[in-house]
Amino acid sequence: MHPYMMFFFFIALALGTSITAMSSHWLLAWMGLEINTLAILPLMAQHYHPRAVEATTKYFLTQATAAATLLFASLTNAWLTGQWDIQLMTHPVPTTLAIAALSMKLGLAPLHTWLPEVLQGLNLSTGLIISTWQKLAPFILLIQIPTANQQLLILLGVMSSLVGGWGGLNQTQLRKILAYSSIAHLGWMILILQFSPTLTLLSLITYLIMTTSAFLAFKYNNTTDINTLATSWAKAPLITATAPLLLLSLGGLPPMTGFLPKWLILQELTKQELPATAVFMALTALLSLYFYLRLSYAMTLTVTPNNLATTTPWRLNTPQASMPLALFTLTAIFTLPMAPAIMALLNF
Repeated sequence: MHPYMMFFFFIALALGTSITAMSSHWLLAWMGLEINTLAILPLMAQHYHPRAVEATTKYFLTQATAAATLLFASLTNAWLTGQWDIQLMTHPVPTTLAIAALSMKLGLAPLHTWLPEVLQGLNLSTGLIISTWQKLAPFILLIQIPTANQQLLILLGVMSSLVGGWGGLNQTQLRKILAYSSIAHLGWMILILQFSPTLTLLSLITYLIMTTSAFLAFKYNNTTDINTLATSWAKAPLITATAPLLLLSLGGLPPMTGFLPKWLILQELTKQELPATAVFMALTALLSLYFYLRLSYAMTLTVTPNNLATTTPWRLNTPQASMPLALFTLTAIFTLPMAPAIMALLNF
């Protein structure tokens, strides 16, 4: 793809998300989501590979269905209450429809089945955009919708955390593992949304940093499955040494950064007199931690057989930029000591 065209599509992505973020009217928010979807489609299909075209088609059909449902929910709300304002959606029927539509856009369980298949058909760069930037606009709308006393959010959060942990156990492809990791993290965010939106925002920022670091590390090593992780020592020893810490941070293991949002969410659930939900979420986090440990073991404690007369991997110069990877990795691993300052800033 020509660099000017790619720059244009990235500007359209930013424009769509900005329109959704700044709008309080449902039609403008829906328009921003549509611009966002139409801008990412050429980036997904730019390699003309059959799997990329298939992933693009699946993504388009899913997002179009979710957008139509969201437009129907906003029309229903305007018909029942006479209001187009996002924060004045008070009737339970359009509110439930809007939450279901935004859940499909995010990839929350049980509307998650498109996300692993779409990510598997894309390269790591486009998968990074799908897993991070494309989550912002739906979450901005979810935070604005009045969600008090919504049992649906608790159900979606618990199911997403369980499906995200359970579905990633038997995967060997890194993109599918990252997709199920995304589903599990989104479940934690959606669960706490109605109780503490600021905590949801903190969890989203932490998720964006950790997921970006993971995608950049795999992209730097040019690895797409567990077997090729064993070649990381020869390609980038320093990244191989820090990547397990990054993966354990994704799993929420202390003293890494990923422990902070999980700790605060479990604390908030206990304050809201939901101890059973807190215990269940902590147990589902162990499922995710297992396949992160599996990736760490494959990367650090296994060595790939080198019986073929090929070019030694460490002799090849990589064209990947290492500065963003270094910054995101340090942030994803060593932010936990700043927890008191973050809690004071967010008034916890």
